[in-house]
Formats: sequence, structure tokens, C-alpha cells
Amino acid sequence: MKEQNNSGFFSVIAALIGNIFVTVLKFFGFFVSGSSVMFSEAVHSTADTANQFLLFVGIKSSKKNPTDYFVYGFGRERFFWALISACGVFFIGAGVTVYHGIDSLIKGEARETSLISLVILVIAFLVESVTFVIALKELKSHHKKASFKHVLKEGDPTTIAVVLEDGVAILGVAIAFVSLLLVEFTGWYFWDAIGSILIGLLLGVAAVILITKNRSFLVGKTMPEVLKDQVIELLEKDPLIEKVLDFKSSVLGIDDYRIKCELEFNGTELLDEVFRGDKLKTEYQLIKGDYGEFVRFCSSFSDRIPRLIGRKIDEMEKKIQAKVKGISHIDIELN
Repeated sequence: MKEQNNSGFFSVIAALIGNIFVTVLKFFGFFVSGSSVMFSEAVHSTADTANQFLLFVGIKSSKKNPTDYFVYGFGRERFFWALISACGVFFIGAGVTVYHGIDSLIKGEARETSLISLVILVIAFLVESVTFVIALKELKSHHKKASFKHVLKEGDPTTIAVVLEDGVAILGVAIAFVSLLLVEFTGWYFWDAIGSILIGLLLGVAAVILITKNRSFLVGKTMPEVLKDQVIELLEKDPLIEKVLDFKSSVLGIDDYRIKCELEFNGTELLDEVFRGDKLKTEYQLIKGDYGEFVRFCSSFSDRIPRLIGRKIDEMEKKIQAKVKGISHIDIELN
């Protein structure tokens, strides 16, 4: 569980350090050039820095031990803080950036392209690329054989947030660089404003994706279908189990699941389990014609059944947890 809770930690720290450095550079570039697109990039990096900090808070909070009030732990804390982070991307990153771009487009203020701004964008591109690769490698390391589509669907939303934000950051820097060059070569100021608006729209799309993903985890997303099938297959292989009913599951954290299901036991197999060999025949010989012995047998039998069922359920739970990764809580009921 410790390894699961640490998922995304290294990529978040790398992105946080990188974004702090890049934010300072971009604001310096904006103050030097007054460029709308440089302002958008500075706001973008500021939002990313704040978001990485929120993701870090989520990872740390998710490591807290369960309490009497939160018996299933705090694994979903990372989804909550990742959701807050995504909202920050939408309102601060996308909202402010698009507004500033539109404002610059309306006012039509011409700016001269600064060589310093272009150099800063190149440095930012390199830094963002490094943190992007770090996050991508960490994401793939937890899903070595899975397709990228599956990773995006089932992977840690914290690491995915870093990958997505850094990917958008790289595109944003490229757009800003091209916008400034177009202003320099054409003399048309609106390229600067259009670049700012495009960067804001990219941030908005990334934010919506992250908000949707984290919402599904917080609402109570089910465990992956392949793991669910493994659990049901394990249960149905047991001769005592007639049928698995009302199977439910939910995600408690990264690779941490809770399952609940109802089982219908096979009465014949259960009886054979209680009376192995000639035990039942022996009991019959002792009871035959003796009502008192029959009452004693019924009392003993009614005591054995629930004990046996309880023991079998315990064995099933241990078997499931040993065979299927990540199931920390199991609630099995008798139908």
C-alpha cells in the first residue's frame, strides 16, 4: 500500500520545481516585452505551479492511516485535491488567459518581440519536456503491459494530471514561440493575442478532462472489469459456491479497492463438508429411535453450519486478496 500511495510523487515534485523556475522566467519575459502571449504563458505556469502543490498535498493526505471516523482510509484525498487542481487550471489558467487574449485583441496594442522572450520560451520548452518525460515514464512504469488508452482510463489521475499539464505546457510554449515570430515577421499584433487565446483553450480542454476523471473516482468508480472478472471466477470455482450475486466494487485509492457481493451456497456440498466420510451415517445410527439424541444432533448441526460458512468466507477473502492485487476490503454476505 505504501508504494501505491507514493504513485505520482516523484513526477509531481519534479514538475513543481520545474514550474517554479519557469514561472519566474516567463514573468520576467512578460515585464520585458509586455507580450500578451508571454503573459498567458506566465499565468499558465503559475496555475501549473499551484496545481502541482495541490497534487502534492493530495498525495501526502492520502497516506494518512484509517481512523474510527474514516474506516476505509484517506485514499480518495488525492482525487479531491486533484479535482481542485483541475478547477484551478480551468478558472485561473484557461479563464484568465483567454480573457487577457481577447482584451489584447480588442485593444489592438502592438508590441515589439523581445529576443529575451524567445530565449525564455526555449528554456521553458526544455524544462517542461524533461518533467513531461519523467511523468510519462512513471505512469508507464505502473502499467507496463497496458495500452496507453487503458492507462489514461485507469491510471493514477495525479500522474496523468502532470503528464497532461506538461504536455499542454509544451504545446503552449510552441504556440507562444510561433506567435511571437509571426508578430516579428508580419508586424500584425493580433498573432500575439490569438496565441494567448489558443493557449487558454488548450488549458480549458485539459481541465475538463481532469475534472471528469477525478469526479468519477470521487463519486465511486468501480474497479477495472478485468479484476472484477478475476474475483468472480475465483469464487465460482469453489464447489461450495452456487452463484455470485449483486457484485459491487469501488475505488478507495490508487490500486486500492473495496468489494461487496452476495453468495448463494450449494446445500449439497455444504452438507458433504460438514459430514465427511461416514460421519452422517454414524450420527444416524446413534440417533435412530432416540428423540433426545435427535434434538442433540439438530442443536449440534445448527451450530456447525454458521461456523463452517464463516470459516469458508474467511478463506475465500484471503484467497481473493492473495490472487487479485489491490483489494483491501471485502464484504461477503450469504444470500
